[in-house]
Amino acid sequence: MDNYRQAKVQKFEEFVDRRLKPDLVSAIAERSDLRRNIENLEKNSVTSLRTMVNLGSEVYMQADVPDTQRIFVDIGLGFHVEFTWSEALNFISQREERLAGRIEEYTRLIASIKAQIKLVYEGIRELLQLPAERSVQESFF
Repeated sequence: MDNYRQAKVQKFEEFVDRRLKPDLVSAIAERSDLRRNIENLEKNSVTSLRTMVNLGSEVYMQADVPDTQRIFVDIGLGFHVEFTWSEALNFISQREERLAGRIEEYTRLIASIKAQIKLVYEGIRELLQLPAERSVQESFF
């Protein structure tokens, strides 16, 4: 059972480190880029523009944007949604909050599982009447 819990803790920690934290960093960077671009459009009163669009595999194409008041935002899985500037900023902020919440949730779960493991080790130590300074883990490995 202890190995199962340790494996579960490790799995959660890896999920937080490999998936949630990079997702959060990406969302923050995306929000920052989007906010900066929208602010530049507003500041310079840009109503249309010519830009380069990444078609994939670093292949770019020139594109004309006749109306900059509405933008398309990647919402994941290859889907894009048309938003106004304020709607786009709101969406990005919500996504960032959701990712931060998931990281916090998994971090609490990891802490809870670690506390349970420590409690089990302490119970085993008492049952085996081992001195407190000697780790239960050391006696099993």
